[in-house]
Amino acid sequence: MTEFIIKAFVKNSENTKDSAVRRSVGTLSGVIGIVCNLLLCSIKITAGVLAKSMSIIGDGLNNLSDMGSSLITMLGFKLSGKPADKDHPFGHGRLEYMSAFIVSVLILIVGFELLINSVKSLVSGEKQPFYGTYAIVSLVISLAIKFFLFFFNRKCGKLISSDALRATAQDSINDCFTTLAILVSVVITRVFSVSFNLDAIMATAVAFYILWAGFSSAKDTVSNLLGKPPEKELIKEIESTVMSFSEFLGIHDLIVHDYGPGRVFASIHVEVPQNVDIVECHEKIDLCEKVVFEKTGVQLVIHMDPIDTDNEQVNKAKEQMLKIIKSIDPRFTLHDFRMTPKSGERTNLIFDVVLPADFTGSTTALHEAINKKAKETDETFSTVITFDRDYTG
Repeated sequence: MTEFIIKAFVKNSENTKDSAVRRSVGTLSGVIGIVCNLLLCSIKITAGVLAKSMSIIGDGLNNLSDMGSSLITMLGFKLSGKPADKDHPFGHGRLEYMSAFIVSVLILIVGFELLINSVKSLVSGEKQPFYGTYAIVSLVISLAIKFFLFFFNRKCGKLISSDALRATAQDSINDCFTTLAILVSVVITRVFSVSFNLDAIMATAVAFYILWAGFSSAKDTVSNLLGKPPEKELIKEIESTVMSFSEFLGIHDLIVHDYGPGRVFASIHVEVPQNVDIVECHEKIDLCEKVVFEKTGVQLVIHMDPIDTDNEQVNKAKEQMLKIIKSIDPRFTLHDFRMTPKSGERTNLIFDVVLPADFTGSTTALHEAINKKAKETDETFSTVITFDRDYTG
């Protein structure tokens, strides 16, 4: 059903890399969310007022916030699709992340409000409300609609790789659990004689669940805004595509910049033999950049690093240094290795060492340790090291 709706309202829905398709899918999700949540809000608040149930009213208010979330998500897709301009040369794609964060904040506000009211009901000793048939029917309808919204938004989120729609789908399934919990309490109070206010207890539990969902969603969205590492699959795809060119001997310093869905830029260094034809190599680099973009949608910039591959002395020294740094930490790698002998007394070994992102030690102490081990290998060795960070996570 989800695929039928998408194909019916979105032209060329298969072309998910098209920004117009992304906006259409996001707008469709927003419109459906607004209509469904407005209906649920009306039904639940009416049922809650009639039954004097704090948990059902709270669930209805949650649907009201969901309606606002759908509106914000829809606006986020529209604004994020604006073309790049003078003030924003990389476009407005991160507005989609901002809309997802606002949705998370709204979820947290609803959770706090419901928690406060539930605790007040428990402290004041309010009586357990009586649930009529209307309340039960409203909850069952709510479950069916929210399950539909979960599957629909999850499908749309996967289709266009949208964190905003994934957050909306997560919110929908959270609503299913909370509504189900309230429905269970309704059935219990209808079947058994309960001496305490089970409704207020369930409302408190629902509030904590909503708060947890809002915090988790906000955490994921903030990670995107701050700059989280790229997906492992994307890294593998870029690296394997670049290394499929026989002219390239090695790669390092891959950095990926995410400016929002469909606006991903990257740079990488490729190692080539120092005696290679520069013009031919440049043509291969241009071709490689185009192939990577066609496969991944990432706009890649390649920097060429010429290396000496025919000097046995250089290759031997490089292997010795690689063994040394791996003995300190197996995650360390090196590149841009050069060797410049200074008379017979000193041989400068110049190279870069890539440190993992979570490395917290002193680079000065690390340099001293590497240099000491290098001199144990050959007393003329003197290391000149530049330390890089691994930005791929």
